[in-house]
Amino acid sequence: MTTKRRHVHALSDTQCKPVLKKNREPETSLLTEEHNANISKYFQSVRVRLRSDFYNQACIELAKSFLGQVLVRMLPDGTELCGRIVETEAYLGGDDEASHSRGGKRTKRNVAMYMTAGTVYVYQIYGIYFCMNVSSQGDGAAVLLRSLEPLEGLDVMRKFRNVRRRDLSKSLKHAELCNGPSKLCQALNLDKNYDRKDLSDGQDIWMEAGKKIQEEDIVSCARIGIANAGEWTKKPLRFYIKGNKYVSVRDKSAEASMISVLPRVF
Repeated sequence: MTTKRRHVHALSDTQCKPVLKKNREPETSLLTEEHNANISKYFQSVRVRLRSDFYNQACIELAKSFLGQVLVRMLPDGTELCGRIVETEAYLGGDDEASHSRGGKRTKRNVAMYMTAGTVYVYQIYGIYFCMNVSSQGDGAAVLLRSLEPLEGLDVMRKFRNVRRRDLSKSLKHAELCNGPSKLCQALNLDKNYDRKDLSDGQDIWMEAGKKIQEEDIVSCARIGIANAGEWTKKPLRFYIKGNKYVSVRDKSAEASMISVLPRVF
């Protein structure tokens, strides 16, 4: 597949723009050094929203490029729920037997997969839970967001998660808030109302540039929960940040193979 860019540090002016929000002063780059120091551990030196050009990548490259970026959900009262993306899966459409758009299938449910790159595709599983995807280049191709590392609004995320929990005797750990696609949607209170929204100009959901993740720190392995997808079951189309404790499921075999191919140091 064609590669437009590999790492966050290559973001151009056309791919980003300063974030302007109701509860923040315009031009975050002009805020005090103290404020910038507070956000530097989450974001680049200046908070910038990812624009349409960023999403216009081949599906596999977009799935990797999402790692390290920050998903932001703004609630009606102005509260922001933020999390760094640490795990994704690529669904290529067409021949991909695990994709909702396999064989070029188009339905009312999956139409967002055929829309402009950067369009949110939310679908429901088991009639209860939701999963969030983002369209990429290619007909019917989209990236599933599997896990986030919570950064801001953790108490609110926990309240949203507890609505669905039966056993509230144990408090959810930070690492348990968004470590799975349906948990992610619960924590951010995302449902079908967000289907077909454009992340590049969304008012209550968008992405911001985060920390760059080097290729050697990205684990590539088989996707989860697609046992009936033939040869596509084992294709390495799941990507996560190696060593990140907020990932839903580690693939130790894939991680070991990464170590085995590292160059020897003499």
